[in-house]
Amino acid sequence: MKKKFKRLGALLLAGTMTASMLVGCGAGAASGAAPADGSSAGGAAAADGNIKIGVSIWSSTDVLGSQCKKIVDKAAKANGVEVQYVDQGHVSEQVTASVEQLCAAGCKGIIICNSADSEMTSAINTCTEQGVYIAQFFRIISKENSPEVYQTACNSKYYVGAVHEDEETNGYTLVNLLLKKGDRKIGLEAWTVGDATFQLRWKGYQRAIEEWNAANPNDQATLTEPVYANTSSEEGASAALSLYNSNPGMDALIVAGGGGDPLVGSIGAYANEGLTGKIDVVSTDFLDDLADQLKSGGMFAESGGHFCDPLFAFFLVLNAVKGNYVKEEGTFGYEILFPYLYVSSPDDYANYEKYFVNDDPYTEEEMVEMASYSFEDLSKAASNLSIDDVISRHSN
Repeated sequence: MKKKFKRLGALLLAGTMTASMLVGCGAGAASGAAPADGSSAGGAAAADGNIKIGVSIWSSTDVLGSQCKKIVDKAAKANGVEVQYVDQGHVSEQVTASVEQLCAAGCKGIIICNSADSEMTSAINTCTEQGVYIAQFFRIISKENSPEVYQTACNSKYYVGAVHEDEETNGYTLVNLLLKKGDRKIGLEAWTVGDATFQLRWKGYQRAIEEWNAANPNDQATLTEPVYANTSSEEGASAALSLYNSNPGMDALIVAGGGGDPLVGSIGAYANEGLTGKIDVVSTDFLDDLADQLKSGGMFAESGGHFCDPLFAFFLVLNAVKGNYVKEEGTFGYEILFPYLYVSSPDDYANYEKYFVNDDPYTEEEMVEMASYSFEDLSKAASNLSIDDVISRHSN
């Protein structure tokens, strides 16, 4: 069988027909709000000190969020750590409140998927005051766009670092897939105004359009301004129809993120209007029925990282709590840049489903070993993660 899964430095090339990168990375999905008091007792108390780690997440129950919770719970159980979740719906006030709540609950470390850089000032200050370590997943503070927030992170010994993907390249590649397909009028559906991850993806979308138009003066492409759908399927459906109805001739739709629910709503709305296969839909969120959507034309391509980002953020924080990782004073901290996974056909999707959905890419024994890795070894493990890597490890 041809080797189709490759680690990406510059990301994707997916097939001309039904390409897809898997599992959105990173935006939120609907969870109304406040706490999901999902304390998960990961085994008994840790031998080295009753460690509890908090998880501030948009939703622990939507498609991507539930996968994140599953892998973190497994790592926690394997390492004797207690985990507590707070669902914050990517609502700024709830994001900052979630950190206060987790600190008050006795967490010694927190991993967070925030929705905007601005929220991290409060989050970091709260953790610094309480002596609680914090790391981001699916996110990193922008030094360029948020220099004051970035400096706050540098100034705190309790801000550990971030695990994230190359979002600009992600966006750039998705638009190029559409342009290569022949699409020229592309609608853009986003989730939250000001979200740092969306801003990076949007930058990639725009760069691809600008480059194409400069090279093809007689064959111009357009990208709409974003219509924001937040994190619900209903708003996703409404945004998708609004874009289609207000942009005659629109032949493609980017659903930039939102955790999966906005994408489900958008695809459903187009199906109800008889537009399946007529509008090429691409996204950076995972779907349970991706193989079927690729076959039917409901989806043209899907890209992103995967649910292992919070797993590696969990290891960063766990090691910081144990005193194994100590960042150099005045520096930003530890950064892990994840590669992307992709499948190039519905048939190949079966391998992703087998090793990342129906089973986990790491065993409990591997998770115990990973928890004791040096940062260099942990970062290397992240950069090596691919379908081939998992197949190789689990076939030996």
